[in-house]
Amino acid sequence: MRKIKYFYNTHTLRYERLITPLRVKLLRIFGIIAAVAVGAFFATQVIYRYFPSANEKRLMNANARLEEELKITQEELEKISFALEEIEVRDNEVYRSIFEASPIPDSARAKAMEKEALEQLNATLSDAQLNESIKKKITTLNSRLQVQKASFEDLTEMVKNKEVLLAATPAIQPVSNKNLNRLSSGFGYRIDPVYKTPKMHAGLDFAAPQGTPVYATANGIVKFAANSGNGYGNHIIIRHGFNYETLYGHLYRIKARAGKKVVRGEVIGWVGNSGKSTGPHLHYEVHKNGRPLDPVYFFYNDLNPEQFDRMLKMAAASNQSLD
Repeated sequence: MRKIKYFYNTHTLRYERLITPLRVKLLRIFGIIAAVAVGAFFATQVIYRYFPSANEKRLMNANARLEEELKITQEELEKISFALEEIEVRDNEVYRSIFEASPIPDSARAKAMEKEALEQLNATLSDAQLNESIKKKITTLNSRLQVQKASFEDLTEMVKNKEVLLAATPAIQPVSNKNLNRLSSGFGYRIDPVYKTPKMHAGLDFAAPQGTPVYATANGIVKFAANSGNGYGNHIIIRHGFNYETLYGHLYRIKARAGKKVVRGEVIGWVGNSGKSTGPHLHYEVHKNGRPLDPVYFFYNDLNPEQFDRMLKMAAASNQSLD
């Protein structure tokens, strides 16, 4: 039997029967349903989180393995990238320096800033995006490897040509000068013997008696052997290859002929006093890529360290040239 509830009405001063409105009843029912639904939701979440099904356990384990493998893959890629970067640095700064070759430009390799930006981006990517990022990184590494492979192939050719390069590099004095007493004027600005003004002296002057033999300082082909009226008098120009050329000026007589192959140490002429010259001597120049270089740095085949130091001091003296 359902209980009947009463309440005291202060207006009528009587006990009256309590009648609950339909609206209140509906709100109460809705509240109970909502509470049950919310409770069920949270209970489901707790169950799924702490008590996963067998299938979910398999998926979770598979996902954990994939994450671990992804992490290992990233670490391996970083190791490979670091190792390749070291090889690239040694290639540019060591191997190519040895052979005087131009370094590989940065545009042909992955730049450090791009690499750093990619690493920072990886930290915020989803799994799918991260997978795509790794694919791009692998593509970049492959490109860098192809560039490095081509570079090493070039270096292999350079090694094969190294013996030829050494033979074609000026390495001895052009006249016999065992006592180092024939060097009279060095490379740089010197007083011109005719005009008595400072003038660039693009070579070395070796004072020697007329008729002293002049030697080719490296293997090459004679480019010019005559008197062109340019002040050098009878002179010889030898093209050695690898962008090296040497010039021998003011000769008394020329032995070598244009187009003739010569080897290091071969007599190509004799010291003289032809052209713009104030006394018998040999004017000797070394050029690379069309620019004159100080020849004193190309005597390493016939000078020991002590002799080379002495030669440097003699060449640095500010004096008057002989031409």
